[in-house]
Amino acid sequence: MISFMRRFAALLAIAAGLLSMTPGLALACACGCGVFDVGASSLFPSGLGGKAFVEYDFMDQNQNHSGSSAAPAADNGDKEIKTDFVTFGAQYMFNHDWGVMAEAPVWDRFFATENDAGSGVNNFDHTAIGDIRLRGMYTGFSHDMSTGVTFGLKLPTGDWRYPNFDRDTEIGTGSTDLLLGAFHRGALTKDNSFSYFVQGQVDLPMAGQGGYIPGDEFDGAIGAHYNGLTADNGKLTISPIAQMLVSLRASDRGLNADPADSGYSRLIFSPGVEVAMGDWALYGDVEIPIFQYYNGDQLAAPYAVKVILSHAF
Repeated sequence: MISFMRRFAALLAIAAGLLSMTPGLALACACGCGVFDVGASSLFPSGLGGKAFVEYDFMDQNQNHSGSSAAPAADNGDKEIKTDFVTFGAQYMFNHDWGVMAEAPVWDRFFATENDAGSGVNNFDHTAIGDIRLRGMYTGFSHDMSTGVTFGLKLPTGDWRYPNFDRDTEIGTGSTDLLLGAFHRGALTKDNSFSYFVQGQVDLPMAGQGGYIPGDEFDGAIGAHYNGLTADNGKLTISPIAQMLVSLRASDRGLNADPADSGYSRLIFSPGVEVAMGDWALYGDVEIPIFQYYNGDQLAAPYAVKVILSHAF
C-alpha cells in the first residue's frame, strides 16, 4: 500500500511539473470531460488480443460556481450545459509489451445562455462528432502487464465552428493535443480478493485554431475494488469499486478564450461496480465532487455518470 501511494504521488508530481513547463497558466472553463478518461480499470490491458467498447457519459452543468463555493446564477450569462457523450473505442495488444487504442466520440450538447441584449435566454442543441484520440501503450515493465504508459494525440476532428456555442463549449476544441499517461494495478491481499489501481493522464494542447487553445489538463484516479462476489457458479463476477478522482485544468488562452473564467481544480468521489461474464464486462460509476475550485464564474455539475460495455476478442 505504501508503494501504491508513492506511485500516485509520483503521478501528481509529474503532472504538476508538466503544467509548470507552460508559462502564464493558472490551475484550470469547459466541461471537464477529460475526467471520463480515467478511473475505468476495466479497460486496462491484461493480456494479448483486443477489446471493443462503447462508453456513455452524462453531465448536466447547471450550477454557477466561483472559487470554492456556489455563486448567484445572475453572475454568469451561461445558464446550463447538458451533454450526452457516446464514445466508440477499441484497443489491441500485439504482445505483452506493445498495444494501440482508438476512441471516436459523438456528443449531443444542450446550451442555454443569455442573448446579446440581455433580455432573455436562448437555447441551442447540437450533435456532432468529437475529437478522436489515438494512443500507443507500452506494458513491458512486468510479465503481468500491471504497469503501463500511454502516449498519443487528440486530433481536431470535432466540430468547433457551430455558431451558437462559445469556443469553450464547442463539441470540438480545434486543437491538436499531446496525451501522456500511466497506470498501475496490483493486489491488496494475498488471495487477490481486494485489488487497487492508480492512473494519471496529462492532456497538453500543442496547436489551436481560430484564436483558441484549451488549458492543459491533468486527470488522475486512485481506487480499490473487491473481486470476491460471484454468481451463476462463478461465471458471473461482481466487483464493487471505490475511487477518488482529481481533475486539474489550466486557464484557456488565445484571442477567443476567456482566461479569467476558465481553469479549475476538483476532487471527486466515484463509487461504481463492474459485472463481468466471459468476454463481456459492464462497468458503471457516479462521480460526485467533494471539493472544487473554479476561476471566475463557471457552470458546474452536481454529479456525472459513466457506463462502459466492453467485449474482449
